[in-house]
Amino acid sequence: MLYAMIPFETFDRDSISNYEAKVLVAQNLAATAESGQVIGAGSGSTSFLAIHAIADRVKANELEDMTLIPTSIEVQMTIASLGLRVGDLAADSPAWLFDGADEVDPDGSLIKGRGGALFREKVLFRATTDRRVIIDDSKRVDRIGSKFAIPVEVVPLALPVVLPELEKLGPADLEIRKATGKDGPVITELGNLIVDCRFDGVAPDLEVKIKQITGVIESGLFQGYAPTLVEAN
Repeated sequence: MLYAMIPFETFDRDSISNYEAKVLVAQNLAATAESGQVIGAGSGSTSFLAIHAIADRVKANELEDMTLIPTSIEVQMTIASLGLRVGDLAADSPAWLFDGADEVDPDGSLIKGRGGALFREKVLFRATTDRRVIIDDSKRVDRIGSKFAIPVEVVPLALPVVLPELEKLGPADLEIRKATGKDGPVITELGNLIVDCRFDGVAPDLEVKIKQITGVIESGLFQGYAPTLVEAN
């Protein structure tokens, strides 16, 4: 396990806001884990703390034979560096998952993907029906898309096809996401680009319509997944 040789922390614990409340949620999530389970592990600071809480239970001999399936490279590195088994959907079926969200509306629709791992997040959501999404009050919105754009992962060579088709869906704005740690655009783990799409109103079938465009890999709009919301206030 190569990543186990490299200490890696996605978050600096001292910089995590609302730390005590998030630790409590993380510990409660870890308390529901059972030996031998396969669990999907998402991104975000509370998810990071939950991975640590599961590892702590393993070290205390309260759990054994635990497998976590990551939604991103950084989550994968965290899991491996803690000595937990990194799972793969090709061989493992998750009993449940925990993950964060950027927005959630009263119907349980979500926007995810500010970290750029929306494809792996969506695949993992499809792989289980027990989806536990960690939120606080800042994530709640009356209308999905009111705070954040919907990220859409696009194959670079398909941009001339995808952008006009996205325009037909009536966005208020489209923008290729720029990187902050390097020149140029954000490049996803699959080598694709992210187009951030802002809509003044999100139709119930928008996720499906975006996915039908040739050249779109996935979107960060999650509609109809009925997640269980876990509060971290």
